[in-house]
Amino acid sequence: MTTYRWRGLGTGSVEHLDLLARDDRVRARSVVDLGPVRLEYAMELGTEQGDAWTFRVLRLRSSDGRQLDLSREDDDWRVDGAARPDLAEAVDVDLSFSPFTNTLPIRRLDLAVGAAADIVTAYVDGESFEVSPDPQRYTRVDTDRYVYESRDGDFLREISVDADGLVVDYPGLFSRVADGG
Repeated sequence: MTTYRWRGLGTGSVEHLDLLARDDRVRARSVVDLGPVRLEYAMELGTEQGDAWTFRVLRLRSSDGRQLDLSREDDDWRVDGAARPDLAEAVDVDLSFSPFTNTLPIRRLDLAVGAAADIVTAYVDGESFEVSPDPQRYTRVDTDRYVYESRDGDFLREISVDADGLVVDYPGLFSRVADGG
């Protein structure tokens, strides 16, 4: 198990994520301290060839009692048990409050330097817990840098990652915190 920590640059949030990668699955458990509210999530990802780093299950809980269960099997998405056909094009999940979810498409796509891919995510708003389809584009500009773009807005950032595809710097939003820092 490996532990990662990020600080939210605009919000002052702190995320502590434990990541366990095994042959049969990848599991992430995280606590995100947002100040007045604390979010906890557990996520499972696929590991089989052709399925590696593909989203499967999310359980999200907040200290104020809100909760969300999100799952995907093939193109069948469920939010709190209810079918969500509007998410059928999505493969990844994107949590507004965590840079970890950028790792999913980065690892899954395994883009060559100079290559780009358009994807759709199931975007989870950290304030409302609402889930919506979100078209995005990732472009790999160097071995450790990607440009993330919103395809339905004007948001664009160049993010840097470590050798495992985990965010080190997401300008204006998140920065990885070294142990003890």
